[in-house]
Amino acid sequence: MGLRRIVFVLLAALGFISMAPSAWAWGCEGHQIVAVIAEKHLNPHAAKMSRQILEASPIDAALARYCKQAGLDAFVDSSTWADDERSVKPETGPWHFVDIPRGAARGDLAKYCPAATGCVVVALEAQVRVLRDPRTTAQARADALRYVIHFVGDIHQPLHATTNDDMGGNCVPVTFFDLAPEEKNVERESYSPNLHGVWDVGIIEHFAPPQDAKAPTPQEVDAEIAEAGRIGAEFAARFSAWQARPEDFAAWAWESHELAEEFAYGKLPRKIAIEKPQPVESCADDDHVAMRMLRLDERLGDEYERATAPVVQEQLAKAGARLAALLNSIWP
Repeated sequence: MGLRRIVFVLLAALGFISMAPSAWAWGCEGHQIVAVIAEKHLNPHAAKMSRQILEASPIDAALARYCKQAGLDAFVDSSTWADDERSVKPETGPWHFVDIPRGAARGDLAKYCPAATGCVVVALEAQVRVLRDPRTTAQARADALRYVIHFVGDIHQPLHATTNDDMGGNCVPVTFFDLAPEEKNVERESYSPNLHGVWDVGIIEHFAPPQDAKAPTPQEVDAEIAEAGRIGAEFAARFSAWQARPEDFAAWAWESHELAEEFAYGKLPRKIAIEKPQPVESCADDDHVAMRMLRLDERLGDEYERATAPVVQEQLAKAGARLAALLNSIWP
C-alpha cells in the first residue's frame, strides 16, 4: 500500500471522528510513540507500579479498538484506550482538549474549561489524584493510568489546545499533498482531509513507518518502536529541562496553544483570520465556517510538512519525557 493511499485510508477512517470537537490526537502511531518514549524513561518503581496496575485490571476484551496493533505491551497499548472508551462514555469526550481561542493571551484557563464538561487540564489533574490515592479501586487506578498516558499525549497536540471557531482545525478543509478534501457529513459540513487530521495523522505518516490501519505487521510495529527510539534519542539532551515541572498542565496547554498559532495556522499558505469566539457545535456553525475555509483552497505539501514535522516530533518527545517524569513523581 503506497504512502499516499495509507494517509488517505487513515484520514478517511477518521472522517466521522472529525465531527466531534478536537477529540482525537496523534492517531495510533503518535500516541504509541509517546508511550514508548515514556516507558523507556520510567524509574524502576514507576515501571513496576504501572505494569502491576495495568495487568491487574486489563482493558475489557469486548471494547472495540480502533488501533489494531498486536504485540504491544500493556503500557503502550493503553495509550489509545481513552479514544475507544469514549464510545462507552461519551461524556469523557471534552476531557481530550481545551479550546483556547486564537489570539488569547496567557492567563487563567478556567474560562476555557467549563465546569459542566471539563477539559484536558482538569481531567489530567483529576486522574493524577486517583493515581495518588491508595484508597481507590484497582479498576479506577488502571483507568486513571490509561487516561493519564493518553491525555499527556493529547495536551501536546497543538490543535488540542486551540480553536478558531473551527473545532481545533477540524473545520478547516485542506488538500494534503494530492488528497483533496471531500465532504463526509453534509449536515455538519465536515470535510476530510482537514487541518486537525493532518496534525493527528498526516504529518506523522510522512516520517513514521506507515502501517496498514487494519492489520499492521509485527515488522511495522517494530519499526514504529524504533522510530520512537530515534525521536527520543534526538531530543534526549532536552529531557531534563522538559521534566523540571512534571505537573504544570496549564503551562503545557498554553505552550501547545502558542505552537498552534505559530506553526499549525502560521505556516498555512493562505492565512486564516482570527474569528470572533463563539460556541460551535459543528462545522456548519459560525456562518458555515468549514465552507468559508474550503474557499481558501489550502494546499499543504512539502513546504508545510518541512516546517511542521520538526514541531510534531519535538512535541511527541516532550510528551514522552513529561509523562515519564509525571509517573516518576507519583512513584519515586
